[in-house]
Amino acid sequence: MKKKKKIAILGSTGSIGTQALEVISQNPSLFEVEVLTAKNNSSLLIEQAKIFKPNMVVITNEKKYNEVNRALFNLGVKVFSGAESLQDVVESDSIDVVLTALVGYSGLKPTINAIKSGKNIALANKETLVVAGQLITSLCEEYNVKIYPVDSEHSAIFQCLVGEAYNPIEKIYLTASGGPFRGMDINALSNVKKESALKHPNWDMGEKITIDSASLMNKGLEVIEAKWLFDLKASQIEVIVHPQSIIHSAVQFNDGSIKAQMGLPDMKIPIQYALGFPERLVNNFTRFSFLDYPNLTFEKPDLKTFKNLSLAYSAMEKGGNTPCVLNAANEIAVAAFLEEKISFLNMSDLIANCMEKITFVANPSLNDYVSTDEATRVLAKKLL
Repeated sequence: MKKKKKIAILGSTGSIGTQALEVISQNPSLFEVEVLTAKNNSSLLIEQAKIFKPNMVVITNEKKYNEVNRALFNLGVKVFSGAESLQDVVESDSIDVVLTALVGYSGLKPTINAIKSGKNIALANKETLVVAGQLITSLCEEYNVKIYPVDSEHSAIFQCLVGEAYNPIEKIYLTASGGPFRGMDINALSNVKKESALKHPNWDMGEKITIDSASLMNKGLEVIEAKWLFDLKASQIEVIVHPQSIIHSAVQFNDGSIKAQMGLPDMKIPIQYALGFPERLVNNFTRFSFLDYPNLTFEKPDLKTFKNLSLAYSAMEKGGNTPCVLNAANEIAVAAFLEEKISFLNMSDLIANCMEKITFVANPSLNDYVSTDEATRVLAKKLL
């Protein structure tokens, strides 16, 4: 009998985390939950722990420790709290795979600790590679750790590259739905509210990534992530707007052939592929039918209206700590937009301003990334 993979889910109460638990529940002979973590959603964390009975849980909001501990004490589940516990728990020898489904910069340090502990990573936290791609990739090489991408686009590229190890990539196409504001001009976007921005046409995601998708920053972050995952130059990464979200991305090889990965927009598919790799696991997910989608369309992204994608390319090409600045400024901008403190269009201006003013570091260390993130957040809040 095959040994079960023991999974740590960082961010188990979010969209990716809850869907990962669905995948695990459908494959009880293959996977076992070892660790669950949450920031604030103590009630859902408790509910998940009672169902899956992990060895450990972490609630990073220390004020909620007593609530979680009381609820799980008689089940024998070890309960920890605080950000440092999140970083420490991934070092456990009992963990086989760490699924990082945390939001934003918070995923960086736990992922680094997991890599240094020799754990393979199922990566749903694209910001980790955006902020510190050079550091993360070098650590993976040093500790012989694999990263299995969970983002649908990067999972698609990863799947297209299986069996192509010796065939050079000419370019990749990252597809984007275009979000809820596709086709709108600057005048129309000047007054959009968060309620409209949170209505993604195809995907059901958390608030932060949904706003990023509406502004095309999510695609910009994915461009930077793709550079590090697949060792690419900016000129090898092209973004194509594909409103139906059926082709999740494609690879063009040096003979002109293109391989694409297709399917319905369902995040459980890339989650399952990352956890089960190299096997494709049987499931009962809804199947795609070509007859339901007789027309698949493609168009160029509007970089003049949606400036965030251009900012991401600029940050990637400049390198150093600039992508870290981009990410931190964007996190502040999105939070401010959700609190109705900044307009949709002004988010791009805030990010560009921070990229101009934060001191450039060509070859940053982890401490440089940390200080850059902190300085950018201070500046962004001041500029607001």
